Amino acid sequence: MIAAMWDRLRLFNIGELIRHPGRTIMSTAVMAVSAALLVAVLSISGSVTGSVDRLTQGLAGDAVLEITGITDAGFEQSLLTQIAATPGVAKAVPMLRSTLGAGPDRAMLIGADANIAALGSDLAEPMSQHTNKLLTTPKGVLVGAAMGYRVGDSIPIGWGTATVAGILDDEATNRLNGGHLVAAPLPLAQLLTDRVDKLDSVQILPTPGTDVSALRAALTTVVDGRAVVAEPSLRTAQAGGAIQIMRYSTLMSSAAALMVSAFLIYNAMSMAVTQRRPTLSLLRAIGGQRGPMVRDLLVEAALLGLIGGVIGSAIGAVMGRVAIGRLPAAIVQSVEARTEFMVPDYAVPVSIAACVLATVLAAAIAARQVYKVAPVEALAPVEAGHSAADSAVLRWAALAGGIGLVGAAITLAFLDLGRLSLAAISTSFAAAVLLCFAATRPIVRGAAGIARWFGAPGALGATTLERAPRRVWATAMTVMIGVAAVVALGGASGNMVDSATESFDSLGDADLYVSPSPVEQFPTGPVLPPEVAERIAAVPGVAQVSPAQMAFATVGSGRVMLQGYPARTDEVRLGAVDKAVIERMERGEGVVVTRDVARSMHLAVGDELTMPTPSGERTAPVLQVIPYFTAVSGVVMMNLDQMREWYQRPGETVLTVQFAPGADPEAVRAAVRAAVPQEIHVDTGAAMVQAISSSVQQGAAMSNMILWIVVLVATVALLNTLMLSVLERRRELGVLRAMGTNRKFLLRSVLAEAAGIGFIGAAIGLVIGAGVQYLGTVAIGHAMTIDIVYQPSPLLLVYGAVALGLALLGSIPPALRAARMPIVAALAVD
Repeated sequence: MIAAMWDRLRLFNIGELIRHPGRTIMSTAVMAVSAALLVAVLSISGSVTGSVDRLTQGLAGDAVLEITGITDAGFEQSLLTQIAATPGVAKAVPMLRSTLGAGPDRAMLIGADANIAALGSDLAEPMSQHTNKLLTTPKGVLVGAAMGYRVGDSIPIGWGTATVAGILDDEATNRLNGGHLVAAPLPLAQLLTDRVDKLDSVQILPTPGTDVSALRAALTTVVDGRAVVAEPSLRTAQAGGAIQIMRYSTLMSSAAALMVSAFLIYNAMSMAVTQRRPTLSLLRAIGGQRGPMVRDLLVEAALLGLIGGVIGSAIGAVMGRVAIGRLPAAIVQSVEARTEFMVPDYAVPVSIAACVLATVLAAAIAARQVYKVAPVEALAPVEAGHSAADSAVLRWAALAGGIGLVGAAITLAFLDLGRLSLAAISTSFAAAVLLCFAATRPIVRGAAGIARWFGAPGALGATTLERAPRRVWATAMTVMIGVAAVVALGGASGNMVDSATESFDSLGDADLYVSPSPVEQFPTGPVLPPEVAERIAAVPGVAQVSPAQMAFATVGSGRVMLQGYPARTDEVRLGAVDKAVIERMERGEGVVVTRDVARSMHLAVGDELTMPTPSGERTAPVLQVIPYFTAVSGVVMMNLDQMREWYQRPGETVLTVQFAPGADPEAVRAAVRAAVPQEIHVDTGAAMVQAISSSVQQGAAMSNMILWIVVLVATVALLNTLMLSVLERRRELGVLRAMGTNRKFLLRSVLAEAAGIGFIGAAIGLVIGAGVQYLGTVAIGHAMTIDIVYQPSPLLLVYGAVALGLALLGSIPPALRAARMPIVAALAVD
């Protein structure tokens, strides 16, 4: 049984793939593209969360619970005594964790004491081995091998310096932040970062037999809202939330590529069935069964999907590695660990499975065209038999399903479901395909009508189109999806970038921003030295220096960004807040939250928001819910003095500088630059707005790149379909040539077919794309918690024209083949 099946596959399926390398390569290539995109997208999100997870596990070791600070200010070390005394705690291991530097030089500082040995973590043994070096070297620290230091070198940490006492070997530190790590005794780390008597983390080892849930509840009571008690995996979950928007948008674009590839595989399988019709007819006539033939074709398709998936997965891993280095700085900054490239275990199997499933489903539809007819009918052209006729029941079912999905897409888009609203976009595309299937006959007639515009050659092309309605529909759908995806997702992304940039325009009203962080990052810390504000205020030409503070904080199980401002109505960074609310914030009467925070915590204006702080749980009424661009996390705004008090974080992380009227901007800026330490960043308001806009554009660029890949796949689909048309009509074309028809006539005939399919597909794509763009704009607005203005750009027609032009390029090779076909060879077919 198995041997017979293998013989059939080898002779009739694998043999055909080898005899037609062009079609095999094209089919494999488009599936490889789809797999590459899926692997790349999954690798990007997996690298971010995987890096955090590896660092967390590498530091936590055998710990089952972790007590973490609510912000990067940590919590009082005095809590450690109470934590260690809690029944069920065998060991409480304190740590200080701090980020050093930015960009490629970004590293992590870990401060720990001798108790770290109990964890059995990746850092425990190296620190134990170098204990003598740490004790004998003044301000001695250990550094990862990847940082490039040597023993005895001086290394800047915080506002001071330390001495390299030892180098952690590659094996030990590669699992810890990619080797970009500094390990120091806890007291030294606290001293260097100016955080004496502060901790960021306490790892908990329970006594044997302890109920972990009960222990967690007891520790929660002990910390009394001053810290967060959770499993170490909480950090990984929070990192996943920071990249969720990018993951959704790129996955939707990759899904569009996979959908287009499926239509192409359908056409490729139709081509295979057409060319093998004599052999298949003979097999049916001598008693061959439908089942084995269909299974063999499905196995052949699965083989194409498998090969394409494997090749694409390797390419996708390379694409993902390149993309990791181009992630927006704000996303990288919001994640504690240094992002190291890794392909998740599930990425390659999922991508290959998706490719195989898509090819098998497409092949099943193609197989139905021949194998559901009688042996004699199998000798007739594929689309001429009764099997090619559309089922009225199927058309009505597609119409009903399409209308239902349209309703679902509209509901998903307009209901404020947050990031789930993005499902409206993919639902819209599925609805469009079903509705177009129900309208197959009008679409084919439209394509034929367009072809007839080209005179007598077009009339011949139109007749050919009308004889193959299913194949015409499938190819028109590939063009439609390519054009619609570029118009809809590209247009919606453009609207998002414009609205997000406009929402931050008020930041440009400030003359300068002074912060320890680069302008591309959120100014979340560390806090500026206390004398910086005084120095800047003393600079001639400076009229006002306004402090502010930002910090990521844990609220509930998620993360928010705290923003503390001096509550003045002229504060440029409070442009979205009502003036009456600003006055109430100034009096400390409440906070302002963004829509995503309100949605996730079920808050409305007037409700009480409870927030854990290092000084205990605090409650404040919600004064206003505002739209605010929150791609990474939600925002809670409050009075600066209130934030300093609640979170025990004196100082500020950013200063806004306004120049005096008539002052020379360049001279004042140079004077401010000279007045602050070199490591402090000084940037203009215009540079701040430009950096925010660039970060948003950078996040959208990856999805747009994928969309143009979809268009290229559609180009291959059109090439495949027209090549099939030429191969089917070789004898017919030979007869025409023998009767005196010139090559130019045949060339124009095939080009007319391409124009018919391309124009009807592009026209439908433009209409659907414009509608999906509107729904996408609404959905992205809910996901980003910002009011996005729908603006159909004049470039919409340009995008459509470019996409159509690329698709029509696929008509050139088959047209040339038809024109150059030798008369004798064409007449010899069949």
